[in-house]
Amino acid sequence: MQYHRHDFSTVEEYLHHRAPYLMVDEIVELTDSSIVTRKTVSDADFFISGHFPGAPIFPGAMMQELTTQSAGILIAARFNPMQQYNTEDPFFNEYALGVLVRIDGARYRNFARPGNILEVTVNLDEHLESLFDFAAVIRVEGEEVMRNRFRLTNIKSNVLQGTS
Repeated sequence: MQYHRHDFSTVEEYLHHRAPYLMVDEIVELTDSSIVTRKTVSDADFFISGHFPGAPIFPGAMMQELTTQSAGILIAARFNPMQQYNTEDPFFNEYALGVLVRIDGARYRNFARPGNILEVTVNLDEHLESLFDFAAVIRVEGEEVMRNRFRLTNIKSNVLQGTS
């Protein structure tokens, strides 16, 4: 399969996700096999007020999503099978990029709270055709708060949309 390189300037040009579900605020570094992104935790994030009242923390499930969205940017930038790619119109694209198909494990070592800046480092460990295995670490002020491994794949858009 031939891949096309896409170099955009904003997160929204790589991902279909939009607020309030877009987790990645900023792309810090992007190479052919790794990405570093950032997310500033805000008490305005839709999930913070209920997790947990009086002791708000960034949910572990959202940390997982933050790592997969970061990896999705890497796939869209470096392993996109489409020459033309449109994040505003998902029906335009032949493929859905970076669909989560497996989580091998996640370890949570500390909490992230409103005001914290999460720095996410995702490394591509293995790539075989349309399968991508990643390892990720999230840090706050240099301290590891989460580590995980997961697999993403590129699939036909009509499969994701349920129209095949």
